[in-house]
Amino acid sequence: MTRGGPALNGSVPTKVPLNPKTAWTFASSGPITAEAALAGGRVYIGTGKGTLHCLAADTGRELWHFDTKDAITAGPAVAGTTVFVASNDGSLYALKVENGAPAWTFSTDEKISSGPTVIKNPGGPGDWVLLNGYDGTTRVLDAADGKLVWSYKTDDFINGAPAIVDGRYVVFGGCDAQLHVVNLKDGTPVHKIPTSAYIPSSIATYGSMAFCGNYANQTVAFDVAGGKVAWVYEDRPLPFFSSPAVNERLVLIGSRDKHLHAIDRKSGQSAWKFRTGGRVEGSPIVFEDAVVFGSSDGRLYAAGLVAGAELWQLDLGEPLVAAPAYGDRQIVIGGEKGTVFAIRAETASIR
Repeated sequence: MTRGGPALNGSVPTKVPLNPKTAWTFASSGPITAEAALAGGRVYIGTGKGTLHCLAADTGRELWHFDTKDAITAGPAVAGTTVFVASNDGSLYALKVENGAPAWTFSTDEKISSGPTVIKNPGGPGDWVLLNGYDGTTRVLDAADGKLVWSYKTDDFINGAPAIVDGRYVVFGGCDAQLHVVNLKDGTPVHKIPTSAYIPSSIATYGSMAFCGNYANQTVAFDVAGGKVAWVYEDRPLPFFSSPAVNERLVLIGSRDKHLHAIDRKSGQSAWKFRTGGRVEGSPIVFEDAVVFGSSDGRLYAAGLVAGAELWQLDLGEPLVAAPAYGDRQIVIGGEKGTVFAIRAETASIR
């Protein structure tokens, strides 16, 4: 996944594709607001109709699909031979990557609007699945069978995925307007760091820092180990619904003010802004030399990291609320009309 694993920072260690062209499209079952996951030559992407589609990464041909009972609003996670997908029907499904057959299901009493995060079990063999729910609970499940390892309860809804900081802490924000820091090993609380309004999206991390937007029109940086706010960035009175992408120098985050904002990671001061023709609600991904993001104006943009100069734009013809994902030398993004787009450099081919 672009986000997930040991850190949620939305970065990929390669240069951005240039002279991009649409390599293939796929008409899915419904509107797409969820990020795709790319692994093993396949694309996994969920829809507002509750279907997870598994597509061949080279052609976009559907290999299989799995229907849940409500919308899928966050990206799946792939680990080994299993793909994990959460649904607003209140369940997390563990499916076999080969054919989409269910391996196990974990159900809650509320919707699950955030994606799962898969990590290595810090104290033994196998993997753990970290999952936040609209019931205000963070859970850790054994990836092999879905059995509960530990849980941590908050006082309000949680919409974003959990992140890992320093290999020791699970970090996430929620509608209680706090950044929660809990021990990865057993779920015991470490810090609750207050902010000015609820946190609607997933946390991004870099080193021992965490970053997020909130509904008070702020982007906030947290010193996780110190349990305090490091800086607060404010611009226009419109909220940041995007999750940030972070590299060594910048925090990059979309806003409902129709801009992508680039913020100095250390100081919290504005570096530059890039204006689009619509809201920027999907999270960006940052390459070594550029940032790529969609807008509700229907365009996918690439901007240079030094000063935010436009490198290219593609008009895909439908609002882009989902975050782009990258893998197999291509960018994959879904649109609100249900189209999945695979974008490649003009000379790129799938290896």
